[in-house]
Amino acid sequence: MPKTYSIRRPVLAFTAGAAVSTLGGLIGLGGAEFRLPILITIFALYAHRAVRFNLLVSLVTLSFAAIARAATLPNINLTAYADVVLSMIAGGMISAWIGAGWLARIRPDRLMAIISMILLVVAMMLFAEAAFADAQLPALRGDPVLRSCIGVVAGLLIGAVSSLLGVAGGEFIIPILIFVFGTDIKTAGTMSLLISLPVVLIGVARHRINGHYRSRDAMIYLVLPMAAGSIVGALLGGMMASAVPTNALKTTLAVILAWSAMKLRRRFDRDNHDS
Repeated sequence: MPKTYSIRRPVLAFTAGAAVSTLGGLIGLGGAEFRLPILITIFALYAHRAVRFNLLVSLVTLSFAAIARAATLPNINLTAYADVVLSMIAGGMISAWIGAGWLARIRPDRLMAIISMILLVVAMMLFAEAAFADAQLPALRGDPVLRSCIGVVAGLLIGAVSSLLGVAGGEFIIPILIFVFGTDIKTAGTMSLLISLPVVLIGVARHRINGHYRSRDAMIYLVLPMAAGSIVGALLGGMMASAVPTNALKTTLAVILAWSAMKLRRRFDRDNHDS
């Protein structure tokens, strides 16, 4: 039986999606980590459902971003990193499939605690990336077997984060590609899309098989307008990125994300105490 969804505010969903993706586009991310608290607090989704819908919106946004970026592929040498891409995809898909199945088994209070913790980690990563933007770290080169093994481990981490937050994982993928495997930022951005798409797709497929996208109202009044807004926002953010001090914005967004994570945790702790 299809599940119901009583909040019918498509304009707000479109606006929220556009705003979040604009901010994400300004710093080179999809913004799904900022979208998740909005789905929980403004659109009144319980944590499990918010993660699943966040993942679905992420898939639409990623697909559009991949199409838009396809024209740049001939100018980027991806063959040198084929082992890294394939190993991270393999690890990510395995982890995303398992994680999507396990998600329903996690108690709501425990899931909210996990979400809050991971959002805090993302906030710290944003802050560190802004603080050490010019740092040069030794990159892993040479042995393809070692690179593939590390790639699988990194993919397992990314798939787990994707399953628990409903995100593409670019906030983890791009730093790993740059600081561990020594890619440049342009190549890392394209590789991140290539890695994220199958990881997110496998998670969405698992949720679909398990019957978690049955609410027509939620699709019409929340997912579709939010996905449309996310596409518009990603375009706006990408066009304005060069005019914005990225490191200062990352620091600001890191603070906002950390505050959101702590607010989610306090809210859920209060609800559990009251119950």
